[in-house]
Amino acid sequence: MDILEHIWSVIKTIQFRDIVDILAIALIIFGLFRLLRDTRAIQLLKGIALLFLIYFLSSIFELVMLSTLLRAFFEAAVVVIVVIFQPEIRKALEQMGRNKAWKRYAAGFFKGFGKTDEWKEAVRKSILDAADTSVLFSRSKTGALMVFERETMLSDIASTGTIVNADTSVALFGNIFFNKAPLHDGASIIRDGKLYAAGCILPLTDNKTVDQNLGTRHRAALGISEQSDCVVLVVSEETGVISLAVNGVLLREFTRESLVSKLSELLLDEFEEEETKNRRFMRGRKKD
Repeated sequence: MDILEHIWSVIKTIQFRDIVDILAIALIIFGLFRLLRDTRAIQLLKGIALLFLIYFLSSIFELVMLSTLLRAFFEAAVVVIVVIFQPEIRKALEQMGRNKAWKRYAAGFFKGFGKTDEWKEAVRKSILDAADTSVLFSRSKTGALMVFERETMLSDIASTGTIVNADTSVALFGNIFFNKAPLHDGASIIRDGKLYAAGCILPLTDNKTVDQNLGTRHRAALGISEQSDCVVLVVSEETGVISLAVNGVLLREFTRESLVSKLSELLLDEFEEEETKNRRFMRGRKKD
């Protein structure tokens, strides 16, 4: 009975804010483990845990020099963790910023600052132009790398290439990725439905588990998709296979119809039947 009374007395001291505090910390820890689970950072985390164990043992056995050295390390742990886990922390913050629930709230708060119909039509045109180009390139085995911006701006990547800022078209893409053109080796960045820059240099993926048969073009697509929320369209020069890289994952074997559908879903959040959208878009073009 004394034990039960003691437990009840402890429970009575718990306030609602304490429960919220504990749940918040639990969610943060859970989120960190989910974020680090499939990355190289989990190995670093294991190393830090091992250092904690060594520090604990050195304190028990009174190894003064080792304990002092590890204590100094842990006192600067905040700075060390930020430096070591900088890519993972950046990725987590970007994911928070791209959270759909937050975007819906922000859209409601900043009502009137959303995307216009003109913007949607420009993006839809760029999707159709990219899809038509990809089919032609697939048949002719012409390599291509097109990066569609979303929430994360890629101005630093664009600065490594040549600013074009032109309306998209099959002819324009054909001229850029022609194998003797000066900009064909780099990536083209499509921003707000326009070809913003061409000949850009992308970072390669650090993922050691990717297929060893993938070339530099596909590794670059995966690399930039790991570091931002962009959607990257790749046409293989060797096989003609059309692929998309999204969030560090490579989706392959697209046809024109499936490519247009997937790009519309990712860039416009549209899930309606693609043929319906195309007919509506073409009717609008005829009117013009």
